[in-house]
Amino acid sequence: MKKRKLNVAVAGVTGAVGQEMLRVLEARRFPVDQLIPLASKRSTGKRIGFKGNRYTVRELTKDSFAEVDIALFSAGGGISKEYAPAAAAATRRGRARTPAHHPSRSS
Repeated sequence: MKKRKLNVAVAGVTGAVGQEMLRVLEARRFPVDQLIPLASKRSTGKRIGFKGNRYTVRELTKDSFAEVDIALFSAGGGISKEYAPAAAAATRRGRARTPAHHPSRSS
């Protein structure tokens, strides 16, 4: 069965930990459909690389997660505490819109 590709947001993508998250996603061949690179206002517009493509960093806002399946945070504790609830709420809404298809398990 082919893995469903996911829309993945990385908050704090321009920092060292955010860059490492991208390396791990790529090395593990994580099934990313769309990457949503997020960071502070001062990093907005910077370009980052992922899987041979270039992406423009967007400003992290509470509305950043509308089309996100998974959000990864490396933006510091205070920022994560502020924005993670919006990400969780958006991903729950996304699951309600597009239910995951799981194969039946046999014992």
